[in-house]
Amino acid sequence: MRSVEYTDHGVEDNGSDDYSLDRVPRDKRNMGWLSITNITFGIATAIFYFQMGSVMALQFGAINAIISAIYAIIVAGILGTFIAYLSAKSGMNVNLLSRGGGFGYIGASLTSLIYATNFIMYCALEGMILVTAVHEFFPVIPQWALIIVFGSIVIPLNWFGIKQLDKLQKWSLPLFFIFLIAAIIMATRIPSAYEGSFWSYMPEGVQVGGSALLLCIGMQHGIMGLTPLLASDYARFLKPKDMKIGIFAIGFVPQIFCFGVMGGLGIWFGVRLGEPNPGIYIVMLLGIWGALFTMITQVRINITNIYSGSLSLSNFFENIFKFKPGRRFWVVVTGVASIVLMLGGIVNHLETVMTFQGVFLLTWAAILVTDALFVKRILKIGPGYYEDQQRNLYKWNPVGVVSLIVASGLGTIAALGFLGTFLQSTAAFFAAILAAILTVVIAIATKGKYYIKAEDRHIEREDYIA
Repeated sequence: MRSVEYTDHGVEDNGSDDYSLDRVPRDKRNMGWLSITNITFGIATAIFYFQMGSVMALQFGAINAIISAIYAIIVAGILGTFIAYLSAKSGMNVNLLSRGGGFGYIGASLTSLIYATNFIMYCALEGMILVTAVHEFFPVIPQWALIIVFGSIVIPLNWFGIKQLDKLQKWSLPLFFIFLIAAIIMATRIPSAYEGSFWSYMPEGVQVGGSALLLCIGMQHGIMGLTPLLASDYARFLKPKDMKIGIFAIGFVPQIFCFGVMGGLGIWFGVRLGEPNPGIYIVMLLGIWGALFTMITQVRINITNIYSGSLSLSNFFENIFKFKPGRRFWVVVTGVASIVLMLGGIVNHLETVMTFQGVFLLTWAAILVTDALFVKRILKIGPGYYEDQQRNLYKWNPVGVVSLIVASGLGTIAALGFLGTFLQSTAAFFAAILAAILTVVIAIATKGKYYIKAEDRHIEREDYIA
């Protein structure tokens, strides 16, 4: 039965072997850890991390930005490694993991929809950096035209799924490093806007630690929830023999590059050049080559945004409406939706968008990790594998659904400032801790009753996590 379902989905997905609606069979988990890590570096090399570092340094001081980057590496790296392990072990991404990981199949579908909107928003935010860079060099071209052109480019680049993504990231990575080194060299040849060491820069009236550091951490939370969850879309194809090194390479190493290397360079560029927008200062440093550099980096990140967004939308509409037009249809929908958001000025609401995304995504990641580590492995509640078939699942599982609603709801209230300044800046972390506690409490209270209706005896023992 399972092999028929795999075949059907493969046909439905136009032969792209993306398994958006099923676990990846063990014989299809045939990608090496280097190839998958290479794909995830499409995320890690986004210029968006430059912007984060530059904005935090100029507003709150370089040392506060650096401390928050270290915090982000540790927290996102641990979450990413756990989620990469769960994905590689089960052959599922987080949309499917959520079904048997505490949410039920309708509950998991709702998280898939919210997850998809996150990717659409990030695709729009990343796209606007590219539009700004090109418009800076060719101001005669209206921004709306650039939005449509660059928003459309990533759609055909996603047409053939993960194998195409691997090839695109491989040939573009060397170009990225060449341009990055050139930008660093050019920046060193320009007199610095700040006379001291970049890490000592501190705006007037700002101190190390305190509210400035909390505000930096709050900004990091906006992206920290996304990068660990993204690992699952690619780790599910990992060769079983590469598990030990692969989960670390896929889950932790990109976080070091995201927040440490790219974020750190953003801090340095921002302080040295006195400009927070990389779409402006990269072009200022490299001219037309800066526009090309920005184009390469933003295409690299946006093809992964489109890929993950299309998987999530496919999962949601198949579960809720039994609508299965194929992943390519959702690639187009995701791309068009991001263009609409760019035209609507999503970048003007960056801080608000990132705050609430951070609350939801970190909460969701905390529930998945807590369910696997404590509920399934330590408490032995529920099955030791992830069930993905609707016939064996309840529509709703209160373990994940209630935890997510309560924790993200209170986290949102905290983010709005109703629970004090400290919790406002740490709302996502507060929500994640609360969700982890609720997950364990509700699992014990319900005794795992709502995880499965019937046991699936076709799950291979190697796919069990407990």
